[in-house]
Amino acid sequence: MKNEKTPEWHAEMCHPANKYRVDMVKDKIVTLEGIPAGMPYGGSSGTWGDSGGMWTEQHGTPIGADITYYAGYDNAFYRLKIDFPVERMKDLVRRNYAMREAKDKTIEEYKYEGDPDLLSDADAAYNSYHRMSSLIFGFAPKGMVVVWVNYGLTVIEIGRYQAKAVTDPKELESAKKRYLDIWRFSSARFDDLAKEFSIPNATCDLWDMFRLRYNWKPVITSENPNFRLFKINTEYYNGEKDQMMRPWLLENKMRDRALPNVFQFFWETGVKEKFEGRIFFSQDEIFSHFKGLSGDNEIQIKIAKDNTSLEVLLNNKKLEVDSIRIYPNSKREFNDSYK
Repeated sequence: MKNEKTPEWHAEMCHPANKYRVDMVKDKIVTLEGIPAGMPYGGSSGTWGDSGGMWTEQHGTPIGADITYYAGYDNAFYRLKIDFPVERMKDLVRRNYAMREAKDKTIEEYKYEGDPDLLSDADAAYNSYHRMSSLIFGFAPKGMVVVWVNYGLTVIEIGRYQAKAVTDPKELESAKKRYLDIWRFSSARFDDLAKEFSIPNATCDLWDMFRLRYNWKPVITSENPNFRLFKINTEYYNGEKDQMMRPWLLENKMRDRALPNVFQFFWETGVKEKFEGRIFFSQDEIFSHFKGLSGDNEIQIKIAKDNTSLEVLLNNKKLEVDSIRIYPNSKREFNDSYK
């Protein structure tokens, strides 16, 4: 019987777009405990940082991987043999990140396994914290592989790795034979598909750009003196996600972050004055405006007094975004909500 304290998680395989799908040929995820672990059967799916599906639970502390996969658009087999930072992985598998407030209790950004307050609110439909749910492998062109740890509303990048094209004749023959056996393709069909799905000059430059990080923080204010901000959920271009809730939202520390793709945030200005806002950033605008910036920076959201509009700025200069949405009559309740 496995130890109840042994980490349990799923493995995910994602890609930037369906045309960049890859298929697993050989897989091994190395664990600290020596428990065998592996990747899902078949190919990658979903979007960058999120496969949209999970496979059978894996167990142990993941500390490395040795996988071979086929990129049809490149007509190349790649091998990825990597080690993860052991101490960091030992720490991350023990973390449980906040999902929602616990009634009348102070929530923290994360707690460690074994904390007596981990599950908190007995009246809630869901736990206040979420353990590591999956280890996500993202496959971009030219052997670029990014690995994340997923806690639900929080996704943390472990690192960017480089797979090498398989060129050794024996290894290449073995990989191709296994691939044909798995998918039951003939060599002729394999060659036809390679031509059909070929993407000449595919490059990973865009997804490397998404990994650029800057020191910045979101600053959300209002002209309304009764303004109370409760929560900010952020999705980043590099596949990471995080959220800020009270009380650490009120500290709002400057951090080294990738650039945001979407903000979702909740605020109130009185009883029955509850709002949700969403900002969808423009990739071209935000990357061009941040280019060359150093030091501390602020993405500022200024909400009108009547809650009907807002403007977005970067260091007090207007930042164009794709769209802004404000939803009145939010149903969210928070510990510090107006009563």
